Amino acid sequence: MFFSIIVPVYNRPDEVADLIKSLKAQTDMGFELVLVEDGSTVVALPDNYDASPIKLKYYKKSNEGRSIARNYGLERAEGDFFIFVDSDCILPPDYIEKLRKSLIENPTDCFGGPDAAHDSFTDTQKAINYAMTSFLTTGGIRGGKVSMEKFTPRTFNMGFSREVYEKTGGFREMFSEDIDMSTRIRLNGFRIMLYPDVSVFHKRRGNLRKFWKQVHVFGQSRITLELLYPGSMKLVHWLPAVFTVGAIGLLIGSIFWPWLLIPLCVYLIALWIGGLIETHSLKVASMGVAASMVQLLGYGTGFIKAYFTRIILGRGRDAEREKEIRKGKNEGL
Repeated sequence: MFFSIIVPVYNRPDEVADLIKSLKAQTDMGFELVLVEDGSTVVALPDNYDASPIKLKYYKKSNEGRSIARNYGLERAEGDFFIFVDSDCILPPDYIEKLRKSLIENPTDCFGGPDAAHDSFTDTQKAINYAMTSFLTTGGIRGGKVSMEKFTPRTFNMGFSREVYEKTGGFREMFSEDIDMSTRIRLNGFRIMLYPDVSVFHKRRGNLRKFWKQVHVFGQSRITLELLYPGSMKLVHWLPAVFTVGAIGLLIGSIFWPWLLIPLCVYLIALWIGGLIETHSLKVASMGVAASMVQLLGYGTGFIKAYFTRIILGRGRDAEREKEIRKGKNEGL
């Protein structure tokens, strides 16, 4: 089985250098790298770049978005199986070897794997990684742990067969496009599996301000997905919004009765202990609590805002776009 690793890039030369370095160290070289510069003003690779021993396909195109860049790579990939990772990921040296073994021992049409923080990452990146992967914050829905919902691969570590692509098509240009893709794959009758041993190191955002913006959009996009696939929203998706409303209520109520802060304090302590166990660092555990609050409140406020404008009021900035996507879905696009 030959793999095509497809990576969209926008102004990330340093991250791409680290990714390629990790690919050159793979114990199994049965893959090609399809790198698509999506309108970058600072390109990742010079024209005379030596990618050996990797088989590299390097394309430059105008900026149209990461989904269109992935589809551009899909159209030009030669693999039997397509792999998607983000440009800010680092692959362990046995990534391809473990993936090949997993596909042989437990065949599937589509797979997803977990992500983790590399020792070289900054403390902020490690804290954000904890916030995004802890059962106490996301319910384990990002892979690698017991999950509160059906496993959904994400494009920081995801792959599917050529047959899936030929029947399902490529990615839609939208937020949470990987969840949309995974949903369409499942609705087309293909099998999806989590390979817990096939993991990547994901650098994520460099600061909490950028992290807030990212998760705020995630919260909004969950409503988009519910409008596209009615009934797809589960209890776990409501939890950040419930936490946001509950935390605000407890803080206001504590003005009159301070003991109301006890549940919130207990939760924060649990987050800190979980972070300490996970990272073995007092500093990262403490930063992880802050990152977890950003994750929950950012997602929760985005969810609440989109729920109110798009579902209750039936309007919003993306209403027409959602109608177009629903029309395409109903027509089998």
